[in-house]
Amino acid sequence: MKSVRAVLDYLVSGDVSYVFGIPAGSVNAFFDELYDTPSITPIVTKHEGAASYMAAAYAKYSGSLSVCIGSSGPGGTNLVTGAANAMREHLPILFLTGAVPTETVGLNASQELHADPIYQPVTKYSARVDRAEDLLPEIHKAVEIALSGVPGPVHIAMPIDVQLTSVPFQELPAFPMRPPLITDDRTIRRVVDVLAESRSGYIFAGQGIRGAVNDVLKLAETLNWPIVTSPQAKGLIPDDHPLLKGIFGFAGHESASSFIHEGEAETVLILGSSLGETATNNYNPKINENRYTIQVDFDACVFNRKYPIDLAVHGDMDLTISAMNAELKHRGYEWAPHKGGVRPSKDTDEAYNTRNVLMSLQEMLPATTRYTIDIGEFMAYVIHHMEVPTYDSFDINVHFGAMGSGIGSAIGAKLADPERPTVCITGDGCFFMHGMEVLTAKEYNVPVLFVVMNNARLGMVHHGHALQYKRAHESFSQEPVRITAMAESMGIPSARIDSMEDLQADTIEHLLNGNGPAVLEIALVDDNVPPMGDRVKFLSSFGK
Repeated sequence: MKSVRAVLDYLVSGDVSYVFGIPAGSVNAFFDELYDTPSITPIVTKHEGAASYMAAAYAKYSGSLSVCIGSSGPGGTNLVTGAANAMREHLPILFLTGAVPTETVGLNASQELHADPIYQPVTKYSARVDRAEDLLPEIHKAVEIALSGVPGPVHIAMPIDVQLTSVPFQELPAFPMRPPLITDDRTIRRVVDVLAESRSGYIFAGQGIRGAVNDVLKLAETLNWPIVTSPQAKGLIPDDHPLLKGIFGFAGHESASSFIHEGEAETVLILGSSLGETATNNYNPKINENRYTIQVDFDACVFNRKYPIDLAVHGDMDLTISAMNAELKHRGYEWAPHKGGVRPSKDTDEAYNTRNVLMSLQEMLPATTRYTIDIGEFMAYVIHHMEVPTYDSFDINVHFGAMGSGIGSAIGAKLADPERPTVCITGDGCFFMHGMEVLTAKEYNVPVLFVVMNNARLGMVHHGHALQYKRAHESFSQEPVRITAMAESMGIPSARIDSMEDLQADTIEHLLNGNGPAVLEIALVDDNVPPMGDRVKFLSSFGK
């Protein structure tokens, strides 16, 4: 059988359901085998970059390996941004790229590119396979690496002739399962010793608490410690929890900033945050200054990287926090569950601005809605103002910050969790990069509502320059385009909002009740400075 057939059989054995990407000559053999692989659906996108974001969201919300494929040359380079994004988010994705036949390497073959060194800095493993009998073993090795330890993306380049060459029967290796990272009992006891001896403390939570939120809340409630989250953790802790102080970092809350700067907590427990720039307000030292610092993470690389750590705890979040709770209970601590409080009141008025639009929109959408948030000035309003009524409400990738990523993420998230209402909040700048993926959603009947904030300019760039340089170049604006007209040309239901009066519940209900995607265009130029928190002070301080 062809070596590429063995690869498909291997992916089937791992319950892979989708392959995201675009067919091309150098991967035709792979796509041809999909005819005989009915359990795997190829999601053919409009751009490989968007395919990589779909694969990332699918990996995140399915808890399984994603597969993403592109051609040799440009297809492969278009996937690199998505690989870097997945690396930052610790998401297991197998990136497959075609490659020119081995006998034509170095002869200026069509779309020739030595791709594996390009992927090496943005994946856990990258290799080109030059012998057909090595293709399946290398794929298996790459998948093992993707799923083990700290999950992450891997890449294999497959020359055309290698894919098509027949190989003797190969026993399929067992599809890898990620072994848990278990913190040893001695370390757990040391942590609990510190927690018990601390007169006061707080929890700084990042997106690494996903999948362990109930354990984290139980720990906080047992200790009666306040919780501060990073922007990336938006959506994980309900807003009405009495111990939540708010978000610290980009677009964070003054309540969280004041607590960190003025609070008397002598211990800080950092859970699942890499303490990057956007999570820490440009590496603010106050987070753990003069505080005993414990950091829990499955990635040992984050310990002592910028902030000195007194006690590093290496292990999976759910197992580690569960063990800490068990040890506290063993020592006589009682868990006192906190009932949800009254949600903070949101003062709204009739002004047609980004804040009021997003707040009103959320009131009209189901409480269980998952929002995938793109990169733009609207992101600050989402982080700062929108509520977290149910678990895992927001998918925000401030870390790598790829414009257009929220569009593909919405499709991948919906495929992974089809019962959950899914809404993408994006901007016109992002839409012009990857907006044609709404057609992909239509072709596969993926019901996502795409909300496009259309201000005919690169809003984040405009405000950043206005704050830092007191002026913004006219080229940051663009010719106004009716996004609804683009949607109409693709046969996709849409509506355009030009005022608060236009934003009506029956309009939203109509768009949500279709069998595929819909577009809601918000035509709005908002000159208010986005609520970027201390980032505003940071940008405004330049030149002074």
